[in-house]
Amino acid sequence: MRYANGVIAGFVATIVLSAIMLMKSAMGLMPQLNVIQMLTEMGTNYGGLPASPVIGWIMHLFIGSLLWGLIFAATAPMWPGSSYLARGASFSVAAWLLMMIVAMPMAGAGFFGMALGIMAPIATLVLHVIYGLVLGAVFGRLESRTVHSARARR
Repeated sequence: MRYANGVIAGFVATIVLSAIMLMKSAMGLMPQLNVIQMLTEMGTNYGGLPASPVIGWIMHLFIGSLLWGLIFAATAPMWPGSSYLARGASFSVAAWLLMMIVAMPMAGAGFFGMALGIMAPIATLVLHVIYGLVLGAVFGRLESRTVHSARARR
């Protein structure tokens, strides 16, 4: 059940993050930081996938829901913090660091996304921490329900 909880929490956190990204875009904030466009281009350049924003959104949902959700479920007890909320935040900073060192250069944005300007690493850190807080909060809630229902069945 732990891994299912991770995927569910990852999905909820990804939906929250997606809503924030769409609001950012609608307000015209940092148009150069378009994660969906970056993922689409990476899918096209490295995976031979069609150059469609649908591909970028699928990749975004896959990474946030399945990849990060499962990894968090597997490693949650290892992250610093006395609550899943804090552990989610810690986890998200590590995910952000990985994005800055690996994904941003692959997307052509340079190390730490500096080709997009100084605000890019700051904005992406804030977005990742929001994702991590939601991930940890939802995961913790689901885990406590899972434990509670298992005890009630005994």
